[in-house]
Amino acid sequence: MTCGLVASSDARSHVLDPDRLPDHIDRLYRAAWALCGSRQDAEDLVQDTYARVLRRPRIVRGDGDIYYLLRALRNTFISQRRAAAARPRAADIALDELALPDTSSRSADPAAATEAREIYAAIAALPDEFRDTLVAIDVAGLSYREAARLLRVREGTITSRLYRARGRVADSIRGARQDGSARAQARRVEMTRGDAGALPKSLPHNAELSTCPTDMA
Repeated sequence: MTCGLVASSDARSHVLDPDRLPDHIDRLYRAAWALCGSRQDAEDLVQDTYARVLRRPRIVRGDGDIYYLLRALRNTFISQRRAAAARPRAADIALDELALPDTSSRSADPAAATEAREIYAAIAALPDEFRDTLVAIDVAGLSYREAARLLRVREGTITSRLYRARGRVADSIRGARQDGSARAQARRVEMTRGDAGALPKSLPHNAELSTCPTDMA
Protein backbone atom coordinates (compact mmCIF):
# COMPACT_ATOMS: atom_id res chain seq x y z
CA MET A 1 0.00 0.00 0.00
CA THR A 2 2.85 2.34 0.78
CA CYS A 3 4.37 1.72 -2.64
CA GLY A 4 1.03 2.51 -4.22
CA LEU A 5 0.84 5.84 -2.43
CA VAL A 6 4.33 6.79 -3.54
CA ALA A 7 3.55 5.85 -7.10
CA SER A 8 0.35 7.89 -7.02
CA SER A 9 2.23 10.89 -5.65
CA ASP A 10 4.98 10.54 -8.27
CA ALA A 11 2.35 10.38 -11.01
CA ARG A 12 1.22 13.88 -10.06
CA SER A 13 4.78 15.22 -10.10
CA HIS A 14 6.61 16.73 -13.05
CA VAL A 15 9.80 18.58 -13.81
CA LEU A 16 9.37 22.32 -14.11
CA ASP A 17 9.80 23.22 -17.77
CA PRO A 18 12.12 26.26 -18.18
CA ASP A 19 10.56 26.98 -21.57
CA ARG A 20 7.20 27.58 -19.86
CA LEU A 21 8.50 30.14 -17.36
CA PRO A 22 7.73 33.14 -19.61
CA ASP A 23 4.05 32.11 -19.45
CA HIS A 24 3.97 33.23 -15.81
CA ILE A 25 6.09 36.38 -16.04
CA ASP A 26 3.21 38.89 -15.89
CA ARG A 27 1.62 37.39 -12.76
CA LEU A 28 4.98 37.05 -11.04
CA TYR A 29 5.92 40.62 -11.96
CA ARG A 30 2.69 42.05 -10.54
CA ALA A 31 3.15 40.00 -7.40
CA ALA A 32 6.75 41.17 -7.05
CA TRP A 33 5.67 44.79 -7.58
CA ALA A 34 3.13 44.55 -4.78
CA LEU A 35 5.66 42.88 -2.47
CA CYS A 36 8.42 45.41 -3.09
CA GLY A 37 6.57 48.63 -3.86
CA SER A 38 9.28 49.46 -6.42
CA ARG A 39 9.53 48.79 -10.13
CA GLN A 40 13.28 48.25 -10.08
CA ASP A 41 13.13 45.96 -7.04
CA ALA A 42 10.28 43.99 -8.64
CA GLU A 43 12.32 43.38 -11.77
CA ASP A 44 15.31 42.29 -9.69
CA LEU A 45 13.15 40.02 -7.55
CA VAL A 46 11.67 38.20 -10.55
CA GLN A 47 15.10 37.81 -12.13
CA ASP A 48 16.62 36.50 -8.90
CA THR A 49 13.72 34.09 -8.45
CA TYR A 50 14.12 32.69 -11.95
CA ALA A 51 17.89 32.46 -11.48
CA ARG A 52 17.41 30.39 -8.33
CA VAL A 53 14.78 28.15 -9.90
CA LEU A 54 16.92 27.50 -12.98
CA ARG A 55 20.02 26.49 -11.06
CA ARG A 56 18.89 22.87 -11.17
CA PRO A 57 15.88 20.84 -12.30
CA ARG A 58 12.86 21.41 -10.08
CA ILE A 59 10.28 18.76 -9.28
CA VAL A 60 6.79 20.21 -8.88
CA ARG A 61 4.67 17.89 -6.76
CA GLY A 62 0.91 18.22 -6.83
CA ASP A 63 0.55 21.99 -7.20
CA GLY A 64 0.75 23.72 -10.56
CA ASP A 65 3.76 25.64 -11.75
CA ILE A 66 2.33 29.01 -10.69
CA TYR A 67 2.08 27.91 -7.04
CA TYR A 68 5.66 26.74 -7.07
CA LEU A 69 6.88 29.96 -8.69
CA LEU A 70 4.87 32.24 -6.39
CA ARG A 71 6.20 30.38 -3.37
CA ALA A 72 9.74 30.69 -4.75
CA LEU A 73 9.15 34.40 -5.37
CA ARG A 74 7.94 34.94 -1.81
CA ASN A 75 10.83 32.97 -0.32
CA THR A 76 13.32 34.94 -2.40
CA PHE A 77 11.72 38.20 -1.28
CA ILE A 78 11.95 37.19 2.38
CA SER A 79 15.59 36.16 1.96
CA GLN A 80 16.46 39.45 0.28
CA ARG A 81 14.69 41.46 2.96
CA ARG A 82 16.54 39.64 5.72
CA ALA A 83 19.85 40.22 3.94
CA ALA A 84 19.04 43.90 3.47
CA ALA A 85 18.15 44.27 7.14
CA ALA A 86 21.56 42.87 8.09
CA ARG A 87 23.45 45.61 6.24
CA PRO A 88 23.26 49.42 6.43
CA ARG A 89 20.83 51.10 4.07
CA ALA A 90 21.56 54.49 2.56
CA ALA A 91 17.97 55.50 1.92
CA ASP A 92 14.56 54.11 0.99
CA ILE A 93 13.26 54.48 -2.55
CA ALA A 94 11.09 57.58 -2.85
CA LEU A 95 7.43 56.90 -3.60
CA ASP A 96 7.44 59.43 -6.44
CA GLU A 97 9.92 57.20 -8.30
CA LEU A 98 7.39 54.39 -8.60
CA ALA A 99 5.58 53.68 -11.86
CA LEU A 100 3.03 51.24 -13.23
CA PRO A 101 4.34 47.79 -14.17
CA ASP A 102 2.87 47.94 -17.68
CA THR A 103 4.04 44.84 -19.55
CA SER A 104 1.75 45.32 -22.54
CA SER A 105 2.02 49.02 -23.39
CA ARG A 106 4.21 51.99 -22.56
CA SER A 107 1.41 54.52 -23.10
CA ALA A 108 -0.43 54.12 -19.82
CA ASP A 109 -3.04 56.71 -18.89
CA PRO A 110 -1.48 59.17 -16.40
CA ALA A 111 -4.49 59.08 -14.07
CA ALA A 112 -4.53 55.27 -14.07
CA ALA A 113 -0.77 55.22 -13.49
CA THR A 114 -1.12 57.52 -10.49
CA GLU A 115 -3.91 55.42 -9.01
CA ALA A 116 -1.99 52.18 -9.51
CA ARG A 117 1.12 53.73 -7.99
CA GLU A 118 -0.86 54.61 -4.85
CA ILE A 119 -2.31 51.11 -4.63
CA TYR A 120 1.01 49.32 -5.02
CA ALA A 121 2.63 51.56 -2.42
CA ALA A 122 -0.22 50.89 0.02
CA ILE A 123 0.00 47.12 -0.56
CA ALA A 124 3.75 47.07 0.00
CA ALA A 125 3.28 48.85 3.33
CA LEU A 126 0.89 46.21 4.71
CA PRO A 127 1.94 43.76 7.44
CA ASP A 128 3.38 40.60 5.91
CA GLU A 129 0.41 38.29 6.41
CA PHE A 130 -2.05 40.83 4.97
CA ARG A 131 0.23 41.77 2.07
CA ASP A 132 0.90 38.15 1.08
CA THR A 133 -2.81 37.31 1.11
CA LEU A 134 -3.81 40.32 -0.95
CA VAL A 135 -0.99 39.71 -3.42
CA ALA A 136 -2.01 36.07 -3.86
CA ILE A 137 -5.67 36.85 -4.59
CA ASP A 138 -5.99 40.40 -5.94
CA VAL A 139 -2.62 40.62 -7.72
CA ALA A 140 -1.73 37.06 -8.75
CA GLY A 141 -5.37 36.11 -9.29
CA LEU A 142 -5.49 32.95 -7.20
CA SER A 143 -8.73 31.64 -5.70
CA TYR A 144 -9.25 31.56 -1.93
CA ARG A 145 -8.52 27.84 -1.88
CA GLU A 146 -5.40 28.25 -4.01
CA ALA A 147 -4.13 31.11 -1.85
CA ALA A 148 -4.70 29.03 1.29
CA ARG A 149 -2.67 26.20 -0.19
CA LEU A 150 0.08 28.57 -1.29
CA LEU A 151 0.37 30.30 2.10
CA ARG A 152 -0.32 27.10 4.06
CA VAL A 153 -3.20 28.50 6.11
CA ARG A 154 -6.90 27.76 6.35
CA GLU A 155 -9.28 29.21 3.80
CA GLY A 156 -11.13 31.04 6.56
CA THR A 157 -7.88 32.74 7.53
CA ILE A 158 -7.45 33.89 3.95
CA THR A 159 -10.95 35.38 3.96
CA SER A 160 -10.31 37.30 7.19
CA ARG A 161 -6.88 38.55 6.17
CA LEU A 162 -8.07 39.63 2.73
CA TYR A 163 -10.96 41.62 4.19
CA ARG A 164 -8.68 43.43 6.60
CA ALA A 165 -5.97 43.96 3.98
CA ARG A 166 -8.41 45.53 1.53
CA GLY A 167 -9.73 47.77 4.28
CA ARG A 168 -6.27 48.97 5.20
CA VAL A 169 -5.36 49.69 1.59
CA ALA A 170 -8.59 51.64 1.09
CA ASP A 171 -8.00 53.65 4.28
CA SER A 172 -4.41 54.36 3.29
CA ILE A 173 -5.35 55.61 -0.17
CA ARG A 174 -8.26 57.65 1.20
CA GLY A 175 -5.99 59.28 3.77
CA ALA A 176 -3.28 59.99 1.21
CA ARG A 177 -5.76 61.62 -1.15
CA GLN A 178 -7.27 63.72 1.63
CA ASP A 179 -3.79 64.89 2.60
CA GLY A 180 -3.04 65.66 -1.02
CA SER A 181 -6.26 67.67 -1.38
CA ALA A 182 -5.46 69.61 1.77
CA ARG A 183 -1.96 70.41 0.53
CA ALA A 184 -3.31 71.46 -2.87
CA GLN A 185 -5.84 73.75 -1.21
CA ALA A 186 -3.10 75.27 0.94
CA ARG A 187 -0.98 75.90 -2.15
CA ARG A 188 -3.90 77.62 -3.89
CA VAL A 189 -4.40 79.85 -0.87
CA GLU A 190 -0.71 80.73 -0.80
CA MET A 191 -0.75 81.48 -4.53
CA THR A 192 -3.79 83.72 -4.08
CA ARG A 193 -2.08 85.60 -1.30
CA GLY A 194 1.09 85.91 -3.33
CA ASP A 195 -0.79 87.27 -6.36
CA ALA A 196 -2.62 89.79 -4.17
CA GLY A 197 0.60 90.91 -2.56
CA ALA A 198 2.11 91.53 -6.00
CA LEU A 199 -0.62 93.98 -7.06
CA PRO A 200 0.68 97.50 -7.80
CA LYS A 201 0.19 100.00 -4.98
CA SER A 202 -1.14 102.59 -7.45
CA LEU A 203 -4.53 100.92 -7.69
CA PRO A 204 -7.51 103.25 -7.16
CA HIS A 205 -8.72 103.38 -3.60
CA ASN A 206 -12.18 102.20 -4.66
CA ALA A 207 -10.86 99.03 -6.34
CA GLU A 208 -12.52 95.89 -4.96
CA LEU A 209 -10.01 93.24 -3.91
CA SER A 210 -10.82 89.81 -2.62
CA THR A 211 -7.59 89.84 -0.65
CA CYS A 212 -5.93 93.07 0.44
CA PRO A 213 -2.13 93.30 0.69
CA THR A 214 -1.03 93.75 4.26
CA ASP A 215 1.24 96.65 3.34
CA MET A 216 -1.57 98.83 1.93
CA ALA A 217 -2.89 101.51 4.24
